[in-house]
Amino acid sequence: MRIVLITGISGSGKSVALNVLEDTGHYCVDNLPPALLSNLVDTLTAEGLQSLAVAVDARSAESLATLPGNVQRLREQGHDVKVMFLTANTHSLVARFSETRRSHPLSHELRPGQNPAGRRTLIECIMEERERLSPIEKLGHVIDTSELSANKLRAWVKDLVAIEGAPLTLFFESFAFKLGVPMDADFVFDVRALPNPYYDLTLRPLTGMDAPVVDFLDAQPSAGEMLNDIRSFVEKWLPAFKSDNRSYLTVALGCTGGQHRSVYMAEKLAAHFSAAERVVLRHREQ
Repeated sequence: MRIVLITGISGSGKSVALNVLEDTGHYCVDNLPPALLSNLVDTLTAEGLQSLAVAVDARSAESLATLPGNVQRLREQGHDVKVMFLTANTHSLVARFSETRRSHPLSHELRPGQNPAGRRTLIECIMEERERLSPIEKLGHVIDTSELSANKLRAWVKDLVAIEGAPLTLFFESFAFKLGVPMDADFVFDVRALPNPYYDLTLRPLTGMDAPVVDFLDAQPSAGEMLNDIRSFVEKWLPAFKSDNRSYLTVALGCTGGQHRSVYMAEKLAAHFSAAERVVLRHREQ
């Protein structure tokens, strides 16, 4: 069975991701206690279902500790298990809860010895949830949704689910430093030292995927040198990450606006590594 496990911080887009998977034919279960995961898989396998998506959150605090073991057992049984951990920075989470006027799931919990008037604030709920989920954050691929629209998150989830058969997937992601560094990045490279096409008025409205911008940066010796350095670094260390049984490795390239230089570098690197590796290319600001 193909199983997609969605977990992460409340307000980071788990419902959006689960809806995407439901639309693609997965049998979906929301807020499942991790201790029940194995029984659910056994039941649905016996019924002949092929695709399952399950959302797990911090409300299942007592059984969260069983999740890594359950995932490992399911993989040993031959199931294809993908884990997505969605997160976002606290500022974005507070804004989302404010916009939707929803309460945080942990706000209804009472701490030991606490009276109802002393419930957690929203910030305290977010901090508590991060602490509870920290042991399972590295079970799978982390997606930082802080600066993502719902449509872009839907596209990224579809890309991730489509991946199959590769021991490790390389993600190349462009981003804008002015909007924050992606929290899901394993390596971050700053390409702001390169000449900026933004200052050429004919190139300003274009992106690093457009031929005039590509030609401009191809003509810069520093761009070629930096590209070779980053490529050599990834090539050198990629075998070590494979031998460490990593499933995903995210390399983020950042420039000021996430439009020209970072997009150019991500495109070049993805084209190079796609010849031999499973590669996913993402442009956060495009």
